[in-house]
Amino acid sequence: MGSVLVDQTFSVEQQLDDVDHRMERNHWVLNSPEPPAPWQELLRCIRNTVFPPDQQNKGNRKRVCSFLEALFPILKWGRNYKASKFRNDLMAGLTLASLSIPQSIGYANLANLDPQYGLYTSVIPPLIYAVMGSSRELAIGPVAVVSLLLSSLVQKIVDPVADPVAYRNQVLTVTFFAGIFQAVFGCFRLGFFVDFLSHAAIVGFMAGAAIVIGLQQLKGLLGINHFTTKTDVVSVLKSLFKSIHQPWYPLNIVLGCSFLIFLLFTRFIGRRNKKLFWLPAIAPLISVILSTLIVYLTKADKHGVKIVKHVKGGLNPSSAHQLQLTGPHVAQAAKTGLISAVIALTEAIAVGRSFATIKGYHLDGNTEMVAMGFMNVVGSLTSCYVATGSFSRTAVNFSSGCQTVVSNIVMAITVLVSLLLFTKLLYFTPMAILASIILSALPGLIDINAAYHIWKVDKLDFLACLGAFLGVLFASVEIGLLVAVTISFAKILLNSIRPGIEALGRLPRTDIFCETGQYPMAIEVPGILVIRINSGLLCFANANFVRERIMRWVTEENDGIEGNAKGRVVQVVLLDLSNVMNVDTSGIHALEELQRKLFLHGIELAIANPKWQVIHKLKLAKFVDKIGGDKVYLSVAEAVDGSLGSKVASALSSC
Repeated sequence: MGSVLVDQTFSVEQQLDDVDHRMERNHWVLNSPEPPAPWQELLRCIRNTVFPPDQQNKGNRKRVCSFLEALFPILKWGRNYKASKFRNDLMAGLTLASLSIPQSIGYANLANLDPQYGLYTSVIPPLIYAVMGSSRELAIGPVAVVSLLLSSLVQKIVDPVADPVAYRNQVLTVTFFAGIFQAVFGCFRLGFFVDFLSHAAIVGFMAGAAIVIGLQQLKGLLGINHFTTKTDVVSVLKSLFKSIHQPWYPLNIVLGCSFLIFLLFTRFIGRRNKKLFWLPAIAPLISVILSTLIVYLTKADKHGVKIVKHVKGGLNPSSAHQLQLTGPHVAQAAKTGLISAVIALTEAIAVGRSFATIKGYHLDGNTEMVAMGFMNVVGSLTSCYVATGSFSRTAVNFSSGCQTVVSNIVMAITVLVSLLLFTKLLYFTPMAILASIILSALPGLIDINAAYHIWKVDKLDFLACLGAFLGVLFASVEIGLLVAVTISFAKILLNSIRPGIEALGRLPRTDIFCETGQYPMAIEVPGILVIRINSGLLCFANANFVRERIMRWVTEENDGIEGNAKGRVVQVVLLDLSNVMNVDTSGIHALEELQRKLFLHGIELAIANPKWQVIHKLKLAKFVDKIGGDKVYLSVAEAVDGSLGSKVASALSSC
């Protein structure tokens, strides 16, 4: 008998001790310090932008050195650069140049610019990036998608046929604005702007752009004189059918298709045998040399074969005086520059991170943005248009065994030597070869496997992918981007307006509470309805939905309607706020309305695990006083135990 009394006394003391500890932890939640004010957060963000946290405790000299090394990574890795690495970088750079020269000329033609501007863009930007960039494999230069983007957007401002000089000046101005935006994104850690284009949107955009680019190359492949400047597939096909009645020369088709087959065959060989990776890399240069010799020796240009003709050589001329920073088209140039900046950054960072992952190092996105911003600003002053990282050339650079960005320097110097010495040899290069080189690079932009994977995993993501694809294909490049971004934002809004609200139950033999839908073995606590709000923000957009959904749930539980035959009576509604990062006044008002309605039904409201900003605002709004400080808990398990033991505690305290 005595042992029973001892056990009961010990049990009572343990329960009282648990209550004391729980109340202490309640005080931890309620008495947490005030979170930083918005202006303090802004100042901290600016301070971390200029001097990252790992540099703030260093001396001034070390801090300056760290800042310079972050801005110019070459100062850090250059100290340990060895001759063995240079041998690899030299071979990679020469291989890269053999692919870059013909591609640069072709992409300049795609952008409606003279051939030399593509070569200029393969000289200065790679040199700037080699000093400021952090990727070891990324190959810098003009790319097909950005060239098409500039062609489609800038020609709406200035007609490249009617006024080619004004068109070129506008492209240089757009390049300047693109560089400014990219640098600003990097300096102020605004890389999230690039994330507006999701992976799914990029997959669809690239595929649509590849088809449009391919159709545009029919002009060079068929030797057509008059062709549409629009980029949608309907306009291109109409122009193609109309050109059938115009004079055209089959030699262009024979020459272009022959070398296109050769290029695709070398690519197939390179994929089958990894040791022959260099073959598809030098195939474009071989095609240019052979086709130029054929045209020169056979005088094919006299029989209708379209040729490049004059390519201006020499160093990059200054173009600072050509920038149009005043006038009626500045706003349009800035808008085009912003779109170009986002597309160029998205492609470059995606490609750079892919190869950085293979090599096992981290690629700093903000450093990349600053580097690309500076290289495009300097490029716009030296007759270059928007440059970025190329997937095809980066893959060649990687396969060639590059060790550092010195391969970009070797490539740029090789292109510069070609500009100084060999541009006259490009006079007889047929346009059909440039078209075939671009066409051979397009299959890499269409990733059917990625689209199928997106369809399997997330149907809404696939809708964004499909929207971007169809928008680019049947409307324009900017419409395709707009459709993709709109669908992505609609997905975010849908998740925000209708957040998940799940009932929780305790897993057997644990204090862990999980969603009963995902874990059917989880046991609901009698008399307590535990609900988790799966939204990062309880705000005006979803507050009323959350309140009404909870009240409907309580009514269903108490009435025992179809689907809940138990008809258990709810005495406490416990809100798990662990996923709610912040709350606004509409959210607080909804919680107050919920508490008032539950009180009228004789039901208590409690909250568990509120985040820093949430509990601070609930205290300021006096909501904690309304529900009682003892109804705010550190965890769901403590809240359930506290609600179940409240009657026991009150009974013991009255004894």
